[in-house]
Amino acid sequence: MHRILVTPGEPGGIGPDIICAIAQHPNSHQICAVADPALLADRAAHLNLPLTLRVIDLDQPPFALAAGELTILPITMPVPAKIGVADPANASYVLSCLDHAVAACLQARASALVTGPINKASIIDAGYKFSGHTEYLAEKTATDTVVMMLASEQLRVALVTTHLPLRDVAGAITRDRLVQHIRILHAELKQRFAEPDPVILVCGLNPHAGEQGHLGREEIEFIEPVCKEFRAAGVRLVGPLPADTAFTPASLQQADAILAMYHDQGLPVIKALSFGEVVNVTLGLPMIRTSVDHGTALDIAGSGKANAGSLRYAIDCAIAMSPKNNAST
Repeated sequence: MHRILVTPGEPGGIGPDIICAIAQHPNSHQICAVADPALLADRAAHLNLPLTLRVIDLDQPPFALAAGELTILPITMPVPAKIGVADPANASYVLSCLDHAVAACLQARASALVTGPINKASIIDAGYKFSGHTEYLAEKTATDTVVMMLASEQLRVALVTTHLPLRDVAGAITRDRLVQHIRILHAELKQRFAEPDPVILVCGLNPHAGEQGHLGREEIEFIEPVCKEFRAAGVRLVGPLPADTAFTPASLQQADAILAMYHDQGLPVIKALSFGEVVNVTLGLPMIRTSVDHGTALDIAGSGKANAGSLRYAIDCAIAMSPKNNAST
């Protein structure tokens, strides 16, 4: 049995809605919200969902939960949340939830962290330097390099760069960065996803993978040489491939994962194929972290229209990735 910590993210968004929805079903593992109890109680009442909150003792073993039950690690919001409003006044609370959850995972008092959607703008507006969950968790765990990967039943897509303006992407893709990302992706596919000899398709950066240097030289200068080095070491890499053909059915049949060079090169494909059934996984951390594949959806918060499928899938993936010998804390 595992203890899975869940942070709702932006309190004005659908994060609290989908956590309350998940709690309506029995859970054979312990699901624990890291959140303000008043937030979840109020949202459950607003949605007319029964919810019993049980304050957790992280030093005790995890236990299964009945329908309508949820354990909680209490964190207090500075101001009450307004449904549908991202309030910068609660940015410190959003980050505090993450900090407490990370600490518990690093102390082996929980098996994994699942994060709900955040509103980056409200956190930045509150004065924090913040570019996303992935980068924040890397900093908090003192991890030099992490890899963002989205996974579904059909496809896994990892990224060399994440939340950067497009004009900055080419300069951020260096030989060393590419080596580190391929190394982490290959190791995590073996360790976390039970792929004994994974095949990774590597996208080029430029259209047509540079067209022999006529549309850019990054492929010639370091992407292809790095791929050759890994192939010589026995890693099964294919590429660099033109991104417009890397995602064809014929290509995907041979792939355990695709490595895209930037955010919007790979993620639109997997989201178009499997939106609502995709999990965001941060590879390379000294802990397991998964996340939903959607945003805060402020416009439907509190309406009962939010779909909890991505959160359920993120929790299931976190459980599947957790070592069997680390089931209790």
